Amino acid sequence: MSRPWRRPRLGTDADRATFRTLHTASLASPALREGLTEDSAERSIRHLRALLGAPALAITDTAGLLSWDGTGDHHADRVTALAAEAVERGDTRVFDRSDLPCEETGCPIRTAVVSPLVVEERVVGTLQAFAPYHTAGLARAADEVARWVSGQLELAELDASRTRLMEAEVRALRAQISPHFIYNSLGAIASFVRTDPDRARDLLLEFADFTRYSFRRHGEYTTLAEELRSVERYLLLEQARFGDRLRVTLAIAPEVLPVAVPFLCIQPLVENAVRHGLEGGTGQGHIRIGASDRGQECVIEVEDDGIGEDPDKVRRALAGDAALDSVGLGNVDARLRNAYGDEHGLVVETAPGAGTKVTVRVPKFAPGVHV
Repeated sequence: MSRPWRRPRLGTDADRATFRTLHTASLASPALREGLTEDSAERSIRHLRALLGAPALAITDTAGLLSWDGTGDHHADRVTALAAEAVERGDTRVFDRSDLPCEETGCPIRTAVVSPLVVEERVVGTLQAFAPYHTAGLARAADEVARWVSGQLELAELDASRTRLMEAEVRALRAQISPHFIYNSLGAIASFVRTDPDRARDLLLEFADFTRYSFRRHGEYTTLAEELRSVERYLLLEQARFGDRLRVTLAIAPEVLPVAVPFLCIQPLVENAVRHGLEGGTGQGHIRIGASDRGQECVIEVEDDGIGEDPDKVRRALAGDAALDSVGLGNVDARLRNAYGDEHGLVVETAPGAGTKVTVRVPKFAPGVHV
């Protein structure tokens, strides 16, 4: 007979103390993962003081005080001087009453332990614990907490570096948007100005919306719906150029439209399909774009029935050979792997004369991926 599940009790005092410590650290972590700022210091300092059990705690950057929590804030004017020495020496320092003069009766602040906060071997600030008297335990605890805080700040720096890299990759991808596409689109629009002015106006609006989306400056991610809307504009402009030669089939499951995907991850695949399906030939080309729900993943496929490609050239393009990657497939592949892991890179099936099929598998929910 089955029994209802019950939350297990933390049996010993040591178990409960460990849980409280880990829980308190987890409360401070989100703010610190945003970097060392006045706001992050204010949001995390109360939890850090609880970890140390000190009467007062201060957090500084290399310029001065960011936040103080606890009693004795009349000592805050000494924080910058204490930080300067720890920053200069690069190790934990203990300061006594001579460094913390005080005329207030009963003030519990008589000693300070100042530990540097280090990110990538560079001191970025200090953690300062204040107490009535010095103990080896407080010095060791302050040093350990400072090391943990430094680790969180280093993760924040890695996140920021990753974001800067992603932004650089998107800028590079924008630069790869084919100038020929822009010229040909404007040429197609101009050809309708006299013969069909209403269509020329509509196409011009589509062109404006396409370029506005492609060159927007905010957000690494977008929804699949927005990405496909931009692809639709792109295809409308290409159909104005190729006419009946370009046939498009869409098979999109509505439930995957809200899924977050890297910005500009589908349009290069479609541009690649148009090039292989139509450019350089005189016949028709068929492009199929599908997006389906596969449990925890959304699977996106872009397929053409064009001239195909040498698989070795595709591998080299995905590996970063810019000479073979005119539409940025390697860029898209790298961003997918950075966002979701190596198992989520592009899968390209192609051969000369056999068309090309590109598959993208995107998790519906992934840490750090949101619109």
